[in-house]
Amino acid sequence: RSRPYLFSNTVAPSIVGASIAVLDLLESSTALRDKLADNTAWFRSAIRAAGFEIKDGEHAIVPIMVHDAVAAQKLAARLLELGIYVVGFFFPVVPKGQARIRVQISAAHSRAQLDHAIDAFTRVGRALGVLAS
Repeated sequence: RSRPYLFSNTVAPSIVGASIAVLDLLESSTALRDKLADNTAWFRSAIRAAGFEIKDGEHAIVPIMVHDAVAAQKLAARLLELGIYVVGFFFPVVPKGQARIRVQISAAHSRAQLDHAIDAFTRVGRALGVLAS
């Protein structure tokens, strides 16, 4: 019954313009997508080599399994203190016993940043007993 809201579901012109620009960028080059794939593959390999269990996949979201909710919370908090922003997920978001740290890889990450993250995960994981020494 509110006529002013009858046709209010349009997308703002700025959003349409930005979306078209992104599509043009993606069509003109695969460089960012390629770098994301490289970063993701490298991080997944390196975090496994450090001794962490991760869920399989090729996507840029890397779930690092901790299995214990309290340990996941502590690990995420300590990593944040070291400048690594990650999020702990635990029950009820994931099943009990499946607590994890969610890492989001980006094409904007440099290899040095990924190395820093692996080093921080390793040091903190060992200190908290999440990772064997």
